[in-house]
Amino acid sequence: MKSLKITNLKKRFKNINAVNGISLEINEGEIIGIIGRSGAGKSTLLRMINRLVEPSEGSVEFNDINITSLKGKALRKWRSECAMIFQQFNLVERIDVLTNVLIGSLGRNYNFLNLIGVFSKKEKINALKNLDRFDLSEKALQKAGTLSGGQQQRVAIARALMQKPKILLADEPISSLDPKNAQRVMDDMLKINREDGITIICNLHSLDVAKKYCDRLIGLSDGRVVFDGAPDDLTTEISKELYDIDNE
Repeated sequence: MKSLKITNLKKRFKNINAVNGISLEINEGEIIGIIGRSGAGKSTLLRMINRLVEPSEGSVEFNDINITSLKGKALRKWRSECAMIFQQFNLVERIDVLTNVLIGSLGRNYNFLNLIGVFSKKEKINALKNLDRFDLSEKALQKAGTLSGGQQQRVAIARALMQKPKILLADEPISSLDPKNAQRVMDDMLKINREDGITIICNLHSLDVAKKYCDRLIGLSDGRVVFDGAPDDLTTEISKELYDIDNE
């Protein structure tokens, strides 16, 4: 079974330990919820997994490959296998939805023709199929900026799937959405996890959402793991520690 192994991972920003000695093993096909209050280290942890942020210490391994030592082409390959979606969607609003999705294939097939917007028929069909999975194929020729926030986030997921990822990292993917759109986005992420077997690691602010959709929760506080287990095992006492409820 393919696994992601994180060992004593640390990240310091000047005098602040954003992530402070995290060790985890995540198995293929899991859907993981990273929970905790703002500033707990959730986003920094995700960004170190795909090397958007460089660790100060520790290592990340996938199938016995040391991700923290990768450079050049090998690092680009890892980033294509470890796709990421963000809170703010990161679509190019002035171009159409289909092209936004096709951009996701650049991580795998980076060449001059793709760079100037010439994609193969096979890639276009694949992009339309990914949009159709999220009931968005009829929006393919609309400018991305005309879509609702929930639709834009689902386009971002379709774009990530063009990378054919083994792992999908989602950094607060629903925090800017209303409850109805948030549910649709989480439903779609659960769908690709169950149907495609893609491992999903998702930072979530809402504890209720995390409990509903995730197989396993990892609770962070001050850059450390204070809980790692099934949603049903998360006690009220640990929840208070995670969200600093007594100090509010």
